[in-house]
Amino acid sequence: MNIMICCSKIFYPQVRFIKIKLEKLGHKVTLPNSFKSPLMEEEMKKEGSKRHRTWKARMIRLHRKKIEANDAILVLNLNRNSEKRYIGGATFLEIYEAFVLKRKIFLFCPAPDNFLKDEILGMGAKVIYGDVAKIK
Repeated sequence: MNIMICCSKIFYPQVRFIKIKLEKLGHKVTLPNSFKSPLMEEEMKKEGSKRHRTWKARMIRLHRKKIEANDAILVLNLNRNSEKRYIGGATFLEIYEAFVLKRKIFLFCPAPDNFLKDEILGMGAKVIYGDVAKIK
């Protein structure tokens, strides 16, 4: 299966390990948009709000193209400080794109207990409880 990993950049250190596990299971993996340049957004912010908005819009549009090219997304919704099973704005948009494109949606951990939970569950996200072997 072709799978795109989606997550907050704070979880990028874990992405490499998840990618290796998925590939060992025979999956082809697409990495998050700014994985190779995780500090790019901060650089764009330094260049001004217009430059940052333009860059951010390009990244959001790229989500769709990458998700279209895959069969599924895997959302790494790990703990971020005191926030349990964190899903940020861009990752939520990726979940929505996968839903609209009728792609499978896998959550690494259960959906967060916040205002997005009903929407995430309504989009048919399947929880794998940290076991990538459950992705089928």
